[in-house]
Parts: sequence; C-alpha cells; structure tokens
Amino acid sequence: MKRFACLFMALALLAPAPAVLAEGALETAPPIPLLCESAVLMEPESGQILFEQNAGERRPVASVTKVMAILLALEALEAGRATLGDPVTISKTAAGMGGSQVLLDAGETQPFEILLKSMIVGSANDATVAIGEYLYGSHQLFVDRMNERAQELGMADTYFVNSTGLPAEGHYTTARDVARMTVEMLKHPLYFDYSTIWLDSVIHESGRETQLTNTNRLIRLYDGCDGGKTGSTSEAGYCLSATAERGGMRLIAVVLGAQSSTARFDTAASMFDYGFANYRLYPVARSGAKIRGEMPVEGGNLPSIALMLQGDLTLLMKKGGEQAVELLPNLPPSVQAPLSMGDLVGSVDVALDGRVIASIDVVAAQSVGRQDFADGLRRVFGRWLFQ
Repeated sequence: MKRFACLFMALALLAPAPAVLAEGALETAPPIPLLCESAVLMEPESGQILFEQNAGERRPVASVTKVMAILLALEALEAGRATLGDPVTISKTAAGMGGSQVLLDAGETQPFEILLKSMIVGSANDATVAIGEYLYGSHQLFVDRMNERAQELGMADTYFVNSTGLPAEGHYTTARDVARMTVEMLKHPLYFDYSTIWLDSVIHESGRETQLTNTNRLIRLYDGCDGGKTGSTSEAGYCLSATAERGGMRLIAVVLGAQSSTARFDTAASMFDYGFANYRLYPVARSGAKIRGEMPVEGGNLPSIALMLQGDLTLLMKKGGEQAVELLPNLPPSVQAPLSMGDLVGSVDVALDGRVIASIDVVAAQSVGRQDFADGLRRVFGRWLFQ
C-alpha cells in the first residue's frame, strides 16, 4: 500500500485540474485591513473564499449590477440568440437613462458588439438598457431574467430592480453574491476581448464621437488584472469586482462600500497581493493518469492490468500546505476477471490534516476477459519454456 501512496503523490504533480469546491472561508478573519464595508477574495475555479468581511450583508452596489447584465449578454451570444453584428435600434428609454453613458441617440442603430463593449469598458447605462430591450423585448423583462439567473446561481441575497444599478428602493446584493456572478461571467472568453481595453470610442450615426475610458484602473496599475466592474453612488459608496491572474491562479476581489475610488482600488490590490503571496493551487489528481505498476488478475486471460484515476482534484492551499495532504489508497490485492476498461477497482482518499476531504475512483485502464483452457495452456507452457 505504501508503494501506491507514493505513486499517487507522484501523479499529483503531473498537471493542473479543475479544483474541488470547499465550504467556508479559509481565513477566519481578514488578514489585512480592508477599507470598505464588505469584501470577498475568492478563487473562481473552486468557488473557495480565501477571506471575507460582511460578505452576506445586503447592500446597493451601483454599476457592479451590470456584471449580471453582461453575463446575460454573453450567454445570449453563446446560445446564438444574438450575434456581435446584430443592429440594435436605441429606444427613447435607453437613450434617456442618464448616469454613466455613451450618449446614444434615440432612434440610432449600433451593432450589438459596440453596445457590449460600452457596457464592459465604459459602464454605459444606455447601452445596457438597449441590449436588454433587444434580447428580452423590454427593460423590465430583462430585469426579470436577471433575477431568475441570480436564483439559478444560488444568489439568495440578491434582488435587482433595474439593470444599471442606478439607485432604487429594494435593489440589493452582497459581496458574496457579486463574487458568484463574477465567476460565471469570467467563464466566457469573449469577455476578456473587451475588459482590458483602456481607451476606445463610439462613432454615432450622426458622425459624433464619444470617448470610452475603462472605469477599472487596475487593468493598467495591477500586474495580472484583466477584468472587473466598478460602480459608485452616494448610497452604495465606491464598489468594485475585479479579477487578476498570476502563476496560473486567478482570483476575484470584491470591494463594496469604500469611501473613495482610491480606497476601493487600493483595497482590491492589497487583497490580490495577499492571495497571490500566500496561496496557490495544488493539483492532486488528473483523470486518466495511469498508475505505475499493474494489478494482479485472478482467472483472467491476462496476468495483470493497468489502473488509472477517474476524477480531477486540485486543492487551493496556503503555500507549503501540500505537506498536510495525504493520499490513502483503498485497493484490493487483486481483481477477478472479467473486467472492462473503466470498471471500478478501488479508490484513493485525499486527507488534509488527517481529515478525508475527497475520494477519487481508481478504474481499470484496459479490459481483461476470463481465462479459457487455451489461455491456461499457454500460460503453463510459457512458464515451463522459460524455466
């Protein structure tokens, strides 16, 4: 059994794999000062929270609301319900939204892509409402779908009154729920085509030009930051959901209710710094990885078969924490023929600090039939011949 344990530890170093979801924050309290009302630092592949502050407190989040609007737009494109080239005619409602906007004219037509870019880069309220009306027929139906999607994502402490985040009674979410919808948004590679644009412009049908400047200054100031959504109102304070990637690990920092724009960006940067300095993803198992050595077969037309893992596992841990991981194989001394490739043979338990946190199946990597008379003769003859 010790031989198998060593083997599994070797396999753990082969390649990264999807992470396992863990419950609760890894840190019992924020390890750094957080200059905001609510915050979450999350690793999105697993959904694991590294640390949080008042993460379940319901709050207005201003234009961070648009994370959900952007997500629905990206999902519509992926589902074929819209294309980037679709012409979208701007309604009076959309053109009159106020707040942050790209000054769209009622009646003008813009490609879906321009409106999407305006949402992501410039946090444009008019573009957001225009996309919602195009996809769902009205702004209210768009908002209804935003709330439905929030429930599907398990965002139990979220309710949207509008798609823009403009102040409205009963419009709220939490830092934890913002992180959840940000995770979902980041699953769409198209998002990153626009999220790192710093400066751009929108050309209107009249020939007029509106400048776009990215509201997330961390994409210029923080190494590895490649996306995020800002928001600010007097009710919400200064808010941000940002993402950064370093060394193959991505993090999401949510900051809500900061007192200034500088405070929200500085807080998010400090959260990223702590996460990247202290944590990393440890690949434990990769599905299909073969085990060195073979399992003896009783009554088979082969004397032994190869085994492989069935399941992926990566753990988010503090650096150096891999020494607390144990891999405990549960394998029989032999297996009985017949077996098909993929048949369950045993398992390996993954223990952290002595507590089993996961189990990975071990399966046959090849098929083996029952031994017949001819197989028996060949095996006996072979042993006799080479004695």
